[in-house]
Amino acid sequence: MQIWGNGAIARKNGIGFRNLLMFATLLLAPSPGGVVAADLPVDLELVLAVDVSGSIDTEHAHLQRSGYARALTDRRVIDAIQSGSFGRIALTYVEWADDSLQRTVVGWRVIDGPSSAKDFAKELGGAPTVTEARTSISALIDYCVPLFNENGFDGARHVIDVSGDGENNVGRSITLARDDAVKAGVTINGLPIVREGLLPWAEDRDHRRNLDAYYRDSVIGGPGAFVVVVKDYNNFADAIISKLLKEIAELPSP
Repeated sequence: MQIWGNGAIARKNGIGFRNLLMFATLLLAPSPGGVVAADLPVDLELVLAVDVSGSIDTEHAHLQRSGYARALTDRRVIDAIQSGSFGRIALTYVEWADDSLQRTVVGWRVIDGPSSAKDFAKELGGAPTVTEARTSISALIDYCVPLFNENGFDGARHVIDVSGDGENNVGRSITLARDDAVKAGVTINGLPIVREGLLPWAEDRDHRRNLDAYYRDSVIGGPGAFVVVVKDYNNFADAIISKLLKEIAELPSP
């Protein structure tokens, strides 16, 4: 809401009236710039939520971060951002593991061109990594939903982008957390990582076959929600670019 100061004309009869006028003036006084601060409109408020549980070793954690950094600075992603109604999005980066570890690595930033994207990527690359053994997607969702409140932005869409290589194995029901987020106006998209060698062979085969279905059935939700499957960390950045282009452009699900 914007309130413009335009002065007041009144008779000054009586101290009571003067006090009332002074009180009203304080309430309506504009900020130094002449406008009461309002949330910045953006085309999208996006939480990048990245798995750092025990199954993600140091090498793969680094590959994830570098993949996001490369994707965010890709010319195609920048062009998509700048082609929006406002030409900017709001972005934050969260790492998560069990129900006790959800950590905002890079707080909310405006991304509106190459410079701001590079600054975000640089800040991300310089942050330390913390990990825990288990996986709680439900706790992650519960952590992320309030991040959209009073963050200084007014986005047409609120999206949580969850990447991970396992199912929810601690914390409350994933579907309840997902449904509560959708009721709050948040869309959840998924980036399941189904790389080989994560588990003993037979279990690994079933895990890779079922994880993308698990994300579709239990994790994603909201208007236009979708899944992009990552099968190889060498192609991680390409998968993120594809996902970001779809999220930013709000392309319809297949």
